[in-house]
Amino acid sequence: MRKILVIGAGRSASSLIQYLLDKSTVENLQIIVADKQIDAAKKMVANHKNGKAIALDIFEEKSRSEAVQQADIVISMLPARFHLEVAKDCVKYSKSMVTASYISKEMQALNDEVVAKGLVFMNEIGLDPGIDHMSAMQIIDRIRDNGAKLILFESFTGGLVAPESDDNLWNYKFTWNPRNVVVAGQGSAAKFIQEGKYKYIPYHKLFRRTEILDLREYGKFEGLANRDSLKYRSVYGLEDIQTLYRGTIRKIGFSRAWNIFVQLGMTDDSYTIDDSENMTYRDFTNSFLAYAPHDSVELKLRYYLKIDQDDIIWEKLLELDIFSKTKKVGLKKATPAQILQKILMDKWTLKSDDKDMIVMMHKFGYEYQNERRQINSYMRVIGDDQIYTAMAKTVGLPVAIATLKILNGEIKTPGVQLPITKEVYEPILKELEEFGITFKEEKVPYLGYNPEAIIG
Repeated sequence: MRKILVIGAGRSASSLIQYLLDKSTVENLQIIVADKQIDAAKKMVANHKNGKAIALDIFEEKSRSEAVQQADIVISMLPARFHLEVAKDCVKYSKSMVTASYISKEMQALNDEVVAKGLVFMNEIGLDPGIDHMSAMQIIDRIRDNGAKLILFESFTGGLVAPESDDNLWNYKFTWNPRNVVVAGQGSAAKFIQEGKYKYIPYHKLFRRTEILDLREYGKFEGLANRDSLKYRSVYGLEDIQTLYRGTIRKIGFSRAWNIFVQLGMTDDSYTIDDSENMTYRDFTNSFLAYAPHDSVELKLRYYLKIDQDDIIWEKLLELDIFSKTKKVGLKKATPAQILQKILMDKWTLKSDDKDMIVMMHKFGYEYQNERRQINSYMRVIGDDQIYTAMAKTVGLPVAIATLKILNGEIKTPGVQLPITKEVYEPILKELEEFGITFKEEKVPYLGYNPEAIIG
């Protein structure tokens, strides 16, 4: 049997592993699921006759290299920073490799060796990055093949709570790593280009610069800029494009409320708070406000950030219990971001019967025969349950499909790469349609950059 090694049995791996197990008999596969926690691997395999669970600590070189040696192809679902050691083993033992993570400089540095050995190292083949690349390139290539010139490309993706599970004022729950949500946007200004002008949004202004997105039957949302959109000019071959903007989707009103945490300093992850384990949520909130012993914490916060008592933002803050005198932080030497994450997880963790939702939108503006035109493309996926979530499906299925196509020689161009060629994206997008991951397109009048769509 041909052996596929899947390293990492986290939540995003459920649909990936199920897909491979479903294909295993016809394709003559053994799916080896490796995780430091053997119980997590066993749960994913679920006693399938063609599945095998093993305990694996990737920092133990001997066992890691043995597992790679015995496989025909390797999937790493580890955190991005841990891929490199696995990748080096794959080069050493001539195994192709698939990840859903961005290509790091260290991974790219392996390209010459990967090409020399005829291996495929497919990266950025999850949701974002992944489905966003493939669905965008499919339309970009089609527009260019018809002799038109791209002048605008905007792309937005969001991991949200499904409408039927949306039961809080923030219209949001954690559907992926909560820490990444809390610290999103930090580290550098958001960079993009609009109408030929370079634009930059510093972190402290990021959540007040949002664009309204109308996803038709899926509803209206807001989009806020990702860190660096400019690098995608070369990735997509759009060096001369006039507008290029990539962003994150939230429900309307989320960003204005989230900005309160940014302005207070609660999202800061650069220092620790003394005696944090003994703080109440109210103490934590008060630590960012001026000393005024005769004023309540609520009054000080409203005055400091100019929030009216009848503003929906105030109701959102109250809903999170940030003024609670009884709830304890309980985290020693914690950063503000870590404490905020704990507070939010009290309220934003998915319940057992909740479902998540993925939404994605692309806008393509182009010139054809001296006429400006625009195509909008939309995608929405609702999760099945807490195991086969929309996030797990949209991250894991592209990884699984790509892995099998590489193993079967259908994707064979060697090198460290991302899925932007027709050889890769066409068959994968076609198969994803069988799982309900489809895009709807509409042609609309060219809108270009619309200042009226910007809030704040």
